[in-house]
Amino acid sequence: MDAVPGTQFGVVYLDVPAVTSGLAVGALVAGVVSILVSLLVLCVGVTGADWDGVWAAGAFTVLGALSGAGAVGAGLLGLRQIHRPLPPPAVRFTGRGLAWAGVGCGGAGMLFSLAGLGLALLVALA
Repeated sequence: MDAVPGTQFGVVYLDVPAVTSGLAVGALVAGVVSILVSLLVLCVGVTGADWDGVWAAGAFTVLGALSGAGAVGAGLLGLRQIHRPLPPPAVRFTGRGLAWAGVGCGGAGMLFSLAGLGLALLVALA
């Protein structure tokens, strides 16, 4: 409590509970979507007929890579939001684990999508 100079009144700062970062939650959701799309890339690329499967896998690879990159970007921005120092009456953010999980899932989704496209190319060439 801080006293207001020259009066008998004071200012009380209430404790604001921490809020889970929306960027961290969004990063995790986008990372999981990226992994699911990478499974679709693998299934379409391996079971597709010759080069048609490769084209379809390539189209889904773009989707998986973009959602994975978005997850990594949102996760890193969420980590920045969580670690930002704020004065006491401001809202604090939590969710560091969610943000790191989003970064990891997004990176894995990008990697699995590209690996699925490579496997589809190998199957089409064989």
